[in-house]
Amino acid sequence: MDAVIAAAGGIILGKERQIRLALACLLARGHLLIEDVPGVGKTTLAHVLARLLGLDFQRIQFTSDMLPADILGVSIFDRARGAFDFHPGPIFAQVVLADEVNRATPKTQSALLEAMEERQVTAEGRTRPLPAPFFVIATQNPAHQIGTFPLPESQLDRFLMRIELGYPDRAAERELLAGADRRELLAAMPPCLTPETLLAHQEAVRQVHAAEPLIDYVQALAGHTRASADWQAGLSPRAALALLAAARAWAWLAGRDHVLPEDVQAVLPGIVGHRLRPMDAAPAADAVRRLIEAVPIP
Repeated sequence: MDAVIAAAGGIILGKERQIRLALACLLARGHLLIEDVPGVGKTTLAHVLARLLGLDFQRIQFTSDMLPADILGVSIFDRARGAFDFHPGPIFAQVVLADEVNRATPKTQSALLEAMEERQVTAEGRTRPLPAPFFVIATQNPAHQIGTFPLPESQLDRFLMRIELGYPDRAAERELLAGADRRELLAAMPPCLTPETLLAHQEAVRQVHAAEPLIDYVQALAGHTRASADWQAGLSPRAALALLAAARAWAWLAGRDHVLPEDVQAVLPGIVGHRLRPMDAAPAADAVRRLIEAVPIP
């Protein structure tokens, strides 16, 4: 995994923390939402992760006229056989990039719900399993930009983590401007892992030990959001499970077999930033900082 992080850092310059968060999300068997302005490397990061992890990759460019069948697949009548044949859509891949997901209508966005939660697709009256491992990496533009539809809370909650890349610093941007084209570098990059190795790593992450006081801390964070008047709604049990799973992955990436409170705090912004809405409309970073300060470590 160190090789994956180093290789990804050679393409996505100056964003090692975001790369680690993305890998922690995938190791925790979650789906990733990348939200930022156009042109900062959201799509490139998805390509980099799929290639370095050795996974089958499909990209879906979401538009306002897209239909659910464009994602899931469609049955076409075969005259020679006198029967319908199902033609799988791009969702049947190990890594699915849902590019600019909030440009599609809510009806089309909902086509991802079953796939993301149950890793299967029901189409034409039949349920079909998706490949393993299966990840959805979605990118979205800020909601104030033209031509976007807000993601409903049920869709947002399916994403284990949301991250932002942000603009590069001066040194990274200088290297980007003076260096080779990122697409050319990506095309020449060999995979660092196989799907089987990644599945083994995911199983290892699940074995990372979380002590009882650590679980108490996760419960206390979730409980505070439910009891406090600072939030419109508290964290769901799914969000608490996501927080613990991501903390395990973060600890594993650091080379430890146990979770520390610092691991929970490191992944907390990515887990709760798209799930919690502050009553005072404070920035997400300030709201998460207040949450960490309000809940003492056991």
